[in-house]
Amino acid sequence: MLSRFAKRLLPILQLTRMALVFTAIADSMCELFLRTARVGGGNAESFWRNFDSRAAIATAIISVGLYAYGMSLNDIIDRRRDSTIAAHRPLPSGRIGVLTAHLICVFLAITAILGGVYLCTVNTVYQWIPLVIVIWTGLLITFYDVAGKYLVWPGLICLGLIRFFHCVIPAPDMPVIWHPLLLLNHVAILSTIAYKWEEKRPALTTGQRGAVLAMLGGIDGVLILFCAKYRPESLALTPGLLLPAAAVLVFIAIALFIRWRHGNRREDGQTLMLYGLLWLIVYDAAFVAAYLPDPARWLAALILFMLLPLAYMSVQLMRWWSKLIVASQRPDYKRAGT
Repeated sequence: MLSRFAKRLLPILQLTRMALVFTAIADSMCELFLRTARVGGGNAESFWRNFDSRAAIATAIISVGLYAYGMSLNDIIDRRRDSTIAAHRPLPSGRIGVLTAHLICVFLAITAILGGVYLCTVNTVYQWIPLVIVIWTGLLITFYDVAGKYLVWPGLICLGLIRFFHCVIPAPDMPVIWHPLLLLNHVAILSTIAYKWEEKRPALTTGQRGAVLAMLGGIDGVLILFCAKYRPESLALTPGLLLPAAAVLVFIAIALFIRWRHGNRREDGQTLMLYGLLWLIVYDAAFVAAYLPDPARWLAALILFMLLPLAYMSVQLMRWWSKLIVASQRPDYKRAGT
């Protein structure tokens, strides 16, 4: 019975890439913490008193729904291509039917929307703005899966924008603009480098790499000017920003080490992408530690940081589980010449 359950559950978890959903949860939860700190004043007691657990639950539901929706839609669209280059995936291997995958995808999209509705009902300050951002983020995910990834540099920018808008869903007023900006730039640049290392097709040209950097610069400039006019407090530079800045430098060192090992270039790109996504949790914890009042900052930062080993262990468990299921299957013998 356990084996049958595992064989049914594992393909769903693989289809939705559920092991890395903790990175999305940490991003949006960080914004919720930052918003609570701004509203709750400058002491830990008022912070925890103003922290809304219902909003946290809604935020987690939205994150799971949007992230898993994007991953499942990606595999549905790529199922024919995956049948030749990644036949082990759930859809091309036949472990999940096409109709079942579509139903899962639709269910996850509806879950994200319902989570947005619930967030609006428990936090009426922003009225229906969070739900609008949920839908907009879902449209960006759909655009990337359907067309963006084939257009190369627009798709790479789209990945950064998806992280940006997703994380601000629980706090549309962006209490600290540097946090979503860092996620935007990190994901876009990380995806560009990994795309190049993995030698994906269509090929990434020098002009396209320049377009990514130019677009990021333009988006950063527009967002900073917008905040300077309408949300100047979100641009405040504090000594606490040294924490996420240090995290950026550490990740650059990690990326250089990955490339310095002179391993397989494609594997290096995959490793960089995995570590880069996991590192988003480090940024989230760093911003919480920098901006929340003492001693709440350390507990909140620890809560977010613990999602890092949880995400990493989930990735490793999924890999181990997949190998175990494959090894437990009976070999499929065929007659010679058939």
